[in-house]
Amino acid sequence: MKVRIMRIASGRAVSRVAVLSIFSVIATLAASSFVSIGSPTQDPAAKEQMQAKIADIKASLAMNQQALRQYTWMETTEISLKGEVKSKTQNSCNYGPDGKVVKKLVSAPPEKKEAPRGLKGKIVENKVDDLKDYMESTAGLIKLYLPPDPAKMQAAFQAGRAQLTQPSAGKAMLTFTDYALKGDKFSLTFDTAGKKIVSVNVHSYLEKPDDVVTLTADFTSLPEGINYLSKSVLDATAKKVQVKTTNAGYKKAGQ
Repeated sequence: MKVRIMRIASGRAVSRVAVLSIFSVIATLAASSFVSIGSPTQDPAAKEQMQAKIADIKASLAMNQQALRQYTWMETTEISLKGEVKSKTQNSCNYGPDGKVVKKLVSAPPEKKEAPRGLKGKIVENKVDDLKDYMESTAGLIKLYLPPDPAKMQAAFQAGRAQLTQPSAGKAMLTFTDYALKGDKFSLTFDTAGKKIVSVNVHSYLEKPDDVVTLTADFTSLPEGINYLSKSVLDATAKKVQVKTTNAGYKKAGQ
């Protein structure tokens, strides 16, 4: 039997059988590490696997939020412009009766000196106001992604905009497109054994798609096993603004 010979970019001759074998191995590796959920031809077992992960995340979020209602903690927020910290604020936090976080200001940046008068002062004032408006927009954007919303995940899953990968042993990464805004990407890494969120990564934007914003968030567990958002970093590249928030000092109310 004759074996057809093919040449690859390096100029070396290889058999057609060898090339097909290589392609087969690549395809197998890809299939084992990446599962796309939601297409009409998708294996029902894979869709069921994704649905189970979303259910686990929903249960984890509900359980931890309920447990955290017993705690108070300190939230520290740093706002940087072009790499220089411009503002640092600390709040004492706890959950109110309605289940929403109540914040009490503990420390704030010192009041700035009076701006120069005249045209220069007006320009400075306008820049400060613009930055305040921008920061309010970024705060609103963060709320679209943190805490993670199982309802948004479910909607993306049902629309076929979800992917499931396994970045490492015991970890599952769920990635959703058009999660909160058209064209965004929301990825959540989940500890499948501990049933808890490890991290969140977001690629989104403010107002226009070219006003790119990235958001990373890390989750940590208390000794009691309660999972909480320990740190988030938002980078708004267009304005060279970074917002870093850390949560620490958790203790039960009254202690």
